[in-house]
Amino acid sequence: MYTLSILLLGPTPDGQQSGGIMSFLPLILIMVVFYFFFIRPQMKKSKEQRKYREALKKGDKIITIGGIHGKVLEVKETTLTIEVEGNNRLVIEKSAVVMDAAQVGTAK
Repeated sequence: MYTLSILLLGPTPDGQQSGGIMSFLPLILIMVVFYFFFIRPQMKKSKEQRKYREALKKGDKIITIGGIHGKVLEVKETTLTIEVEGNNRLVIEKSAVVMDAAQVGTAK
């Protein structure tokens, strides 16, 4: 560990061992990079999806996780009734909705 610290941080000017926080600096930097490049964007995306699902209303065209395209007929607290091809109706969980079909351009 001491050798790694000398390679990364260099020896101290007076030749003594570098102390405490300087040896943890590379680990702290890695954690900060992971937060800003992986964790934070994922949390932001999750929050946007939650807002989208809460804002669904009758008439919206959606796509489910399974790739089913449909039009919202009824919105309940945790479920949606959607109409799919052939005037069939499905009851699905709101959490199964991934995107707005109007964005894709292939909506029913």
